[in-house]
Amino acid sequence: MKRAVIIGMGFGGLRTARALAGKGVDVLVIDRRNYHLFQPLLYQVATASLEQESIAYPIRAAIRGWKGVDFRLAEVTGVDLNARRVQLADGSVEYDYLVVAAGSATHFFGMNSIEQHAHEMKQLSHAVRLRNHILDIFERATQESDPEKRRAILSFVIVGGGPTGVEFAGALHELIRDELTRDYPSLSVAETRIVLIEARDTLLPVLPEKLRRYALRQLERMGIEVLLNTQVRGADPEQVLLADGSSLPAHTIVWSAGVQAAPLAASLELPKAANGRIPVQPDLSIAAHPEVFVIGDMAFFQQEGKPLPMVAPVAMQQGEYVGKTILRRMRGETAPPFRYRDKGSMATIGRSTAVANAFGVSFSGFLAWIVWLGLHL
Repeated sequence: MKRAVIIGMGFGGLRTARALAGKGVDVLVIDRRNYHLFQPLLYQVATASLEQESIAYPIRAAIRGWKGVDFRLAEVTGVDLNARRVQLADGSVEYDYLVVAAGSATHFFGMNSIEQHAHEMKQLSHAVRLRNHILDIFERATQESDPEKRRAILSFVIVGGGPTGVEFAGALHELIRDELTRDYPSLSVAETRIVLIEARDTLLPVLPEKLRRYALRQLERMGIEVLLNTQVRGADPEQVLLADGSSLPAHTIVWSAGVQAAPLAASLELPKAANGRIPVQPDLSIAAHPEVFVIGDMAFFQQEGKPLPMVAPVAMQQGEYVGKTILRRMRGETAPPFRYRDKGSMATIGRSTAVANAFGVSFSGFLAWIVWLGLHL
């Protein structure tokens, strides 16, 4: 029986395993965590809207009943492509087919001070740490008598105007307005400041222009300051430094401005593209090793002259495709080239408003929020 090893049980790895389950393949999935993380909702854990267990599901429970699929909790340290062996911190495993779906990591663009002082949201621990930090900030503010210093303590800077930045900004505003100012009656909403910084000239660039304008208006109506065409060059514990030489006093910086391939990509002796991603063939395999597939955030795949974005829907479709391609290979068949079908994008701007573009139809406001809610449920 052929063995397929899948590294990573994110959206792509999960779909690959499901496609191969019960199809006469010995499937081993490897992950350093024993749970599947629903990353798009990490910001809700960070803002106390959801508990940790709501977005973390045990892998063994997920694959229960998937015939031929097994799980190993381990840290992958490298891959010997010639020997067809995955190297682990506690051993190694051999494979006939390998699917690398280890995801991505935060990209700080070489700014060490940002990496040191900013909060990121790629792991469950990051969201929990940020949530606890926000609560600690409010405790500290109650003990500060100087209005100017208290204002700096209660200032939050979010860098990155993509879905994560926009959604976190809206959720943070609601957390402060609806919960924290009631728990801390000595503080007021007027003393808090939320600043969303984006280096480009627009928020949510994947959405149509009218939805981008709507999102900007909604954020500004909520009292969130949006700075477009603004670049960050560094930070320290009490301020964010901007490229134009100015600074923003703030004791909290949340970084959602960049992602890159997971560190595993750098350990593989393969060509690299932008953000450390690995270029793949039309069937998502590696040129010199057709038995190895790379999917999701680690894969660099161009469609119509543009690289596919590092988002969950891409990983899910690629995972499903690779599972079917492996089965075709086993039958001696050739797989058609992979093609991503973009079903749209969406982002919330609070508990009752959102922007969504699905199947070419644009939604905004409460209706878009209902669409977003239905999809995530």
